[in-house]
Amino acid sequence: MTDIPEETLNGRPQVDQVLEQTLQDLDIPPRPLIIDRIKAEIGSDSRNVKRIGQLISADVSLAAGLIKTANSPYFGLRNRARSAHDALLMLGLDVASRAVATISLRQAFPSNGQLERFWGASAQIAALSGWLAEELPNRRVRTHDAYTYGLFRDCGIAMLLRRFPGYRQTLERANADGVLTFTAVEQQELPTDHAMVGCLLAQDWWLPEEICLAIRHHHDQSAIDLFESGLPAASRYLVAISQTAEHLVQQLTGGSRTQEWSKLGGSCLRLLKLAETDLGDLHEGAEEVLRTVD
Repeated sequence: MTDIPEETLNGRPQVDQVLEQTLQDLDIPPRPLIIDRIKAEIGSDSRNVKRIGQLISADVSLAAGLIKTANSPYFGLRNRARSAHDALLMLGLDVASRAVATISLRQAFPSNGQLERFWGASAQIAALSGWLAEELPNRRVRTHDAYTYGLFRDCGIAMLLRRFPGYRQTLERANADGVLTFTAVEQQELPTDHAMVGCLLAQDWWLPEEICLAIRHHHDQSAIDLFESGLPAASRYLVAISQTAEHLVQQLTGGSRTQEWSKLGGSCLRLLKLAETDLGDLHEGAEEVLRTVD
């Protein structure tokens, strides 16, 4: 199992210098400037939502994505957004900033068939994660945090696919291995793993610490099981909710096949206070959510 890393004053996990250089070589997509602008406005005493709306509107695809997000059935808002400014007012700066980050994440990678399938699976897992955060009786995380985490959880895979030509085969072996942790299989063949890479991108893009740590440790059983692991409670619940969402996707669609539920499912159910039989009761609602995912 991977220990929770010590953190520096700025919240970034300490890593070996050689590994740090390797991660720099991975060409992590730079943080979009608009995320900095929104973060500055959130921390300002004189927030100017109109100015942020104008900045977003300057990027047609980003504005369209934000409007689509605000109007999606996922949020269930009564009114419809007709502009980026409308979307900001309806969602609020905090939620809108996460939406901008998720839209920008997909834009940061060139489109191809393999990545389209990857983003499609991520969108399903994210939607079900957000729904489960509301549906489960033991609510410990916010809906939009669970949704954002679901989209960013495996973003390191997209980066490794772009950087290492043989990573697709590594990915297949990791998905099929029922004994070793997913990241252990990656580390046998690579100088890093997708959980570490994804965590670093999330940190660089100003995602909340609990989301970053959940990305870093989402294949660590001890991080879910042990309160004394040092992982924040919100991070542990994010991991458990998202893993359960992925399992539901596999049950209902036959897609996104992995061995992770056999390794982590029991831990997730214990943390969420669910029985395996309870998952069947969630199928109808989960199917309805999946029908809303593009």
